[in-house]
Amino acid sequence: MTTLFLTHTACLGHDPGRSHPERPDRLKAILDRLATPPFGRLERKDAPLADKGEIARIHGADFVDQVLAAIPTAGRNYLDPDTAVSPGSKEAALRAAGACIAAVDAVMTGAVDNAFCAVRPPGHHAEARRAMGFCLFNNVAVGAIHARAAHGIRRVAVMDFDVHHGNGTQALFWSDAEFCYASTHQFPHYPGTGARHETGAHGNVVNAPLPAGSGSAEFHIAMTDRVLPALDAFKPELVMISAGFDAHAADPLADLYLDDEDFGWATAELVNVAKRHCGGRVVSTLEGGYDLAALADSAAAHVAALMAA
Repeated sequence: MTTLFLTHTACLGHDPGRSHPERPDRLKAILDRLATPPFGRLERKDAPLADKGEIARIHGADFVDQVLAAIPTAGRNYLDPDTAVSPGSKEAALRAAGACIAAVDAVMTGAVDNAFCAVRPPGHHAEARRAMGFCLFNNVAVGAIHARAAHGIRRVAVMDFDVHHGNGTQALFWSDAEFCYASTHQFPHYPGTGARHETGAHGNVVNAPLPAGSGSAEFHIAMTDRVLPALDAFKPELVMISAGFDAHAADPLADLYLDDEDFGWATAELVNVAKRHCGGRVVSTLEGGYDLAALADSAAAHVAALMAA
């Protein structure tokens, strides 16, 4: 299998502040780990800039302009108490969204089998008209709607295993029967959404919340009993992954107890869903993960599973 690895040094320029959890060192840790020999077969490309119109398919042109106008030429500005932007945030955000678009193009045309976008800022908390939770634009949703617009497919599934529920992706997909959003996450926890009874307007949302203290066993049960059967029933034409690694036991921002092998296992299972329904087409993009060693190990397990598909 050919796995495309998309990233860009500009994504290091988004700097919310030295004490902020979503710091540039997160991406540096992943890049350092994936520069080691086991990952020599990755096809590596720079993430391109997204066109504002491509992001506007999800967020609307006026909101895109509003976010970009809020990015300062010096210092920092805050879009909400958790979401800071710096002078480098514009290019980083456009390349984060652009990576998902380019990854979709590469997978849908058969140039590669699957792809991982190592980019920041993350995206799954961003709602149609609200930046929040460290997220400016919803990168995975931008990629999903691009798959429809550019490649003529209809049924796109997004699986999100970040420890925080992807409220933005859920809200964006809520009323569209041909989008499926599935999530495992700690609950109750930030941002407060993701209860099991939240199922979308057409039963197209699948939440598998996990209580604090859950570990590998509970995660495997949630995936095998709830998420994977729902994805098989949906029969996606493209599988996308919001790959957050903050459910790791070492992560400081939550209380789930997964390890890097759990992320590798989940990735392999999602690839198997894609093989059954859409020729193995998988596009993954980075979301959370705030302990640097755990993040690097977990991302490595994730990418290794993509490469072994």
